[in-house]
Amino acid sequence: MVLTSVAAYPAWRYLHPVTAAEGWEYRLFSQGISIISALALDSQGTQFVSQEQPDRTGKILRLQADARGTEVLTGLSKPDGQMLFRDGRVETLFEADSVEAVVTDGHLLYAIEDGPQGRLLRYDPDTRQFTVLREGLDKGEGITICPDGRLFYTDKANGRVKQWQPAGQDPLVVEDLNAPGFVQCTKDGLWITEDATHGARLLLLDPSGRLEVILQHLRAPQTVIPLSSGRYHLAEHGRNRVLEIFRRPNGS
Repeated sequence: MVLTSVAAYPAWRYLHPVTAAEGWEYRLFSQGISIISALALDSQGTQFVSQEQPDRTGKILRLQADARGTEVLTGLSKPDGQMLFRDGRVETLFEADSVEAVVTDGHLLYAIEDGPQGRLLRYDPDTRQFTVLREGLDKGEGITICPDGRLFYTDKANGRVKQWQPAGQDPLVVEDLNAPGFVQCTKDGLWITEDATHGARLLLLDPSGRLEVILQHLRAPQTVIPLSSGRYHLAEHGRNRVLEIFRRPNGS
């Protein structure tokens, strides 16, 4: 009896369905994209996803209207962060160690390294100047820039989200998280995913400072991006799929 209970517990954790907070719903958008990680949208609303496979087997896929993926870039080694494509060309901007996420404020490019001595980086494409903003990060993974210029990043190994300050110490924004991996600033607030194998969550820090758990029982969620419809897409790495998240209509 004891052996049965012990064996059943991991299975329960693996099979437990995702649950949504009151006022929110989700649906399956795309299934069967192995090692899915980063999501990105271009100016026409076309969605791209990365397959974070090693040794030049990684790929960037374009999702079609029927949610199937077609290859647009191959031969990559663990592609993760994505920005919009430019004229369909690929070029090297700078070199870093284990870059996990990249974002832009419309001009400058920011990146963060996922390692025991990671760095927060900035790159100016006009001058090709490369600047280290922070170093000694323990598995920094996510980074985002809000429309008002605020920059947030995750301190994954220590379960924290911080706000970068140009001069001075970076204040804590959220702590006591389970491996926070990705952050995304939108009109609804600051989205945070927990990059944990079991029992991971999607959280939202709203503009008033209230932290809400939107989805629970995820498996290694990665990127979350806003859609023009007001809905969101979330890459769930541990289940090889993309979920669509939306607020429940009033009265339903």
